[in-house]
Parts: sequence; C-alpha cells; structure tokens
Amino acid sequence: MHALAAVLLWSTVAAAFKLSLRHLQPAQLLLVSTGVSALFLGGVLLARGQLQQLSCLPRRDWLRSAGLGLLNPCLYYLILFAAYDRLPAQQAQPLNYTWALVLAWLSALLLRQRLLPWDIIAGFVCYSGVLVVATRGDVLSLQFDDAFGVALALGSTVIWALYWVGLTRDRIDPVQRLFLNFLLALPPVTVVCVLTSGLPPVTWQGLAGAVYVGLFEMGLTFVLWLGALQRATNASRVANLIFLSPFLSLLFIHYLVGEPVESATIFGLAIIVAGLVLQKWGSRGGDGPSPRQRD
Repeated sequence: MHALAAVLLWSTVAAAFKLSLRHLQPAQLLLVSTGVSALFLGGVLLARGQLQQLSCLPRRDWLRSAGLGLLNPCLYYLILFAAYDRLPAQQAQPLNYTWALVLAWLSALLLRQRLLPWDIIAGFVCYSGVLVVATRGDVLSLQFDDAFGVALALGSTVIWALYWVGLTRDRIDPVQRLFLNFLLALPPVTVVCVLTSGLPPVTWQGLAGAVYVGLFEMGLTFVLWLGALQRATNASRVANLIFLSPFLSLLFIHYLVGEPVESATIFGLAIIVAGLVLQKWGSRGGDGPSPRQRD
C-alpha cells in the first residue's frame, strides 16, 4: 500500500509543478518547497527519536550534506522547475524520466562500474523516445518548441544522477541525509531567490502549490517509498511499480493542467519506458543506488 500511495502521489507532481509555476517563479517555488520539506523531514526524525543523533555526526558529514544539498535540492530543482516553466508538462516529465539511464552512464564513468551492452542499447531506445517527445513526433524536422527548455530538462537528469552517485556507500540514514540536504540548502536557495526573483508573493494558489510540492515530491512520498522498499520481500517487484508513474502523470497533466495529451507524447514516453525496462532487466545491478526512478 505504501508503494502504491507513493507512485500515485509522485504521479501528481508534474501537474503540481506546472500549476504552481503559474503563480511563482522557479526560485520562489524552490524556496518554499525546500523549507516545507525540511520541516516535514525534521518532524519525522523528531518522531522517530533520530533528530538528536545529527549533533553527533562528524564535521565531514555536515560538509558533505551541504555539498549534496547544492546538487539536490538547490541546483536540480532550480533547473527542473525552469524546464517546466518553459515546456509543456507532458514534454518536461518524460525527458526528466531518463535520469536512470544517465545514472548508469555516470556510474561507469565516475565509479568505474562496467557499462553493459544493455545500457548502450537502452540509451539508443530512450533517446529515440526523447526525440519523439521533444519534436512532437516530427522527428525528421528536428524542430523543438523550446530547445533551451529541452536542454534544461535533460540537464536536470545529469544533476540528479550526480547526486545519487554522490550517495554511493553513504553511511547515514537516508531520511537523515535528505533532511540535512534540505536544511543546509535553505541559505543558498534563499540567496538565489532574493537575487533573481525576490521573495515569493503571498498568494494562496502559489503557496498551496509549493507546500504540496514540498510534501509530496520532496518529503512524505520519499518516506513512504523507502518504507515500502524496506518492508518488501521482493524489492525489485515493488520498484517496478514506478513504471506506472509517468503514464498516470499524463492523466493528471491533462485533467488538472488542461494540456491535451498528444499521441506523440504517449508514443515517445512508451519508447523511453521500454528503454528503461531493457536497462533494468538486462543489467544485474537491479534497482541501483536510488530509492526510485524520477517523475
């Protein structure tokens, strides 16, 4: 039940991004959602009796958390929200979903893990789907609605993959690490927000959207998913549920955001997911170092 709830909630966040960005700038959305997530994760640790343990961590772990926080949430979500601000949600969401493939490639490059033939085949398949989505099916023309927006969406996958490479062999509880990341990211996120967009306007639509993103993209859903993986007798079967998320997300994008979902989007997304399935089933690595695949 926890896994299904997490998948359902993650399926709504692409629509939540787009709706929130009608009222907030990307940096403003990032500031509020980061603060909400830090408060929620801190509350979870307090309820578990784990909050005081953080004071015992050595200085290097705090510095590492600060560095990781610059990747996630600071840089990753700033780029991702900027992509959603420029692109239709039905384009930004599938493009961002290719991060798992980028993770395999970066792991081979930075961690000296072996790049399997399936990873290469999956790359050709996934990015064929990316081309279909980004060109709205007119692949031969190579015409993009917003080339910079496409670059931002694909660039966000590199930042997210770098973050998970940085978590390799991490010694800290995942919820504690995520809390520290968001807590220590608040100062630089605040500076970026003030210098670029100014403080968020006090409108209930923007604030409600940012609170929703902070809880259901960055906070509660992560805890639910992690708990589902820890309780599962077969974590791989639970992890496979995440492949439902991008297709469910298109329904929310259509009915909540009001975007007519194009056949090219569905076809391209199916190709991307097929590539990721090929990579997952063809590799012996299983689920990888991350708790989930992206939205």
